[in-house]
Amino acid sequence: MVLTPKIGITGAPKVGKTEGLIRVIRRLENDLAFGGMITESIEKKGERVGFKVIDWRTKKEGVFAHIDLDTIYRVGKYRIDLKVLEKIGIPAVQNALEDEDIDIVIIDEVGKMELESKKFREVVRKALDSDKPLLLTLHKKSRDSLLQDIRNMDNVRILEITSVNRNILPYKIDRILKEGLR
Repeated sequence: MVLTPKIGITGAPKVGKTEGLIRVIRRLENDLAFGGMITESIEKKGERVGFKVIDWRTKKEGVFAHIDLDTIYRVGKYRIDLKVLEKIGIPAVQNALEDEDIDIVIIDEVGKMELESKKFREVVRKALDSDKPLLLTLHKKSRDSLLQDIRNMDNVRILEITSVNRNILPYKIDRILKEGLR
């Protein structure tokens, strides 16, 4: 029995997890359909001030975390709007899981901010349990129980992206996915 490829990309903040994930998608999107969510940083004058969540298929997006948001949820210097995650990110993953035309589900990122949402945790677990291939980025150091579970799963291959390997890692992930999808 061939296991459905499930790959977690981890690494230090700002090392290029999202960029690496997008490079893998770009390499394969002529042959495979991707769906799910991407989290992109918002910068002002060269400094990161927030993050937006984007539905990969529809390109619908919203500001999910920002230093200037008016909300009670906070992780580090960022204030978090869980409604944006639950209106855009979670449905994007849910739709990717349910849509038969989607070959690979993407979740960027399973991190401290996103894990504030119980619904996000549920959709991540659903994606991990599904028969669909999964590409996800993971917060490197968090001791959150869901992240610990993912790191300990036999069916999830965790790869660390670094400044040294970030140019070759997308090729390695490409190969792992192609081998797993045969």
